[in-house]
Amino acid sequence: MKMDNSPARGTRDLLPATVAVRDHVLARITEVYHRYGYQRIETPALEDIARLTGGQGGENEKLIFKVLRRGLTELPGSLDELADLGLRFDLTVPLTRFYGNNHAALPVPFRSFQFGPVWRAERPQKGRYRQFNQCDIDLIGEESVLAEAELIEATTEALAAAGVPGVTVRLSDRRFLSALADNAGIATEAQGGFFITLDKLDKVGWDGVRKELVSRGVAEAQVDGVQQAITALQGLEEAKLADQLTDAVPSLPENVAADLVATTQALAELAKTRELDWEFDPTLVRGMGYYTGQIFELSHPGSSSSVAGGGRYDRLIGRSLGKDVPACGFSIGFERIVDLLDSAPRVDTVAVLHEADVSPAEVLAVARQLRAEGRQVTAIKRRGKFGAQLGRLEEWGYTSFVHVKAGEVAGERVLGSRESS
Repeated sequence: MKMDNSPARGTRDLLPATVAVRDHVLARITEVYHRYGYQRIETPALEDIARLTGGQGGENEKLIFKVLRRGLTELPGSLDELADLGLRFDLTVPLTRFYGNNHAALPVPFRSFQFGPVWRAERPQKGRYRQFNQCDIDLIGEESVLAEAELIEATTEALAAAGVPGVTVRLSDRRFLSALADNAGIATEAQGGFFITLDKLDKVGWDGVRKELVSRGVAEAQVDGVQQAITALQGLEEAKLADQLTDAVPSLPENVAADLVATTQALAELAKTRELDWEFDPTLVRGMGYYTGQIFELSHPGSSSSVAGGGRYDRLIGRSLGKDVPACGFSIGFERIVDLLDSAPRVDTVAVLHEADVSPAEVLAVARQLRAEGRQVTAIKRRGKFGAQLGRLEEWGYTSFVHVKAGEVAGERVLGSRESS
């Protein structure tokens, strides 16, 4: 029987041209993050299943790829008991374990940069894959909103450098949402479900949110109160933010409003120096259960979903370290950024096109001389019709070529120009 050579569902093979775009995006992002002092770390793909299912991953905990324990001789009563490891569904949960194990050897505050694959058992569809890359920065040990402001500034700069300027920053705060729920009379133990439902607002609208909240036991009058408060807070200006927040949600702590104002002031200053829009968005929730403070997302007119998101998670590290540590992070939707770019900038790439009777030593000597100039050079044997081969070289991304015959090296010619035809 012929074997199916297609990749597993929800995964994909990447051709050189696609990888070139990805390499370009990662290089530009890395360059910016390094300038801000973020240091690259790596964590394993596999994590203890108890850590991944600790109740902090929101809906993503339902999408974990679990790994069966080795040495099983009989099946236990529960299918869940078969697994002791799982593939990570994000880079934040592994980071908290990493910091708990290695904090004594790390600077304070610690600026972490991660890039790597994560796995979720998604239903495969356009823009959603079961294996995809995340690109994260996290600032651990900084309790002030300097962390939030710096993360947003660094990430918007990184995306602009990668070729995706013109993003809009959407900002909210989990403490604001908790106060909003308290003000509406929603019990503390029911607020997790309230957040999950509210997070679906952009997909199902208020009618869908209302229906689901009522099914969760929230009264119609409570839903009305939440909707009125949120509607009143949309489109606020920086100067009115603190007053209108406390007017709409009287139980909101003063420090929460002050923190939000400090972050928006930093964004307003940043917007004077680059193409950037921002807004306070009271409907922003973010699905992870570990957020404790400000949360934010970046949107772009070319993408139907956010292109980056993050927030503060001051209590997550404590699960590994035994004491809470202030922490804030930002994750770029790497696949979505790549999808926004048609191609990477053309790189100066030279083909050393050699005839069959030219010795390897001569071919390599020509290529070596060109590489010494810092250029990307590939030796390729001459075959078939000359013009057709030049056309293929251009399709493959080569910008110029040198034709090498026995005892003769023709001058370099640019591909696509009249003189190369």
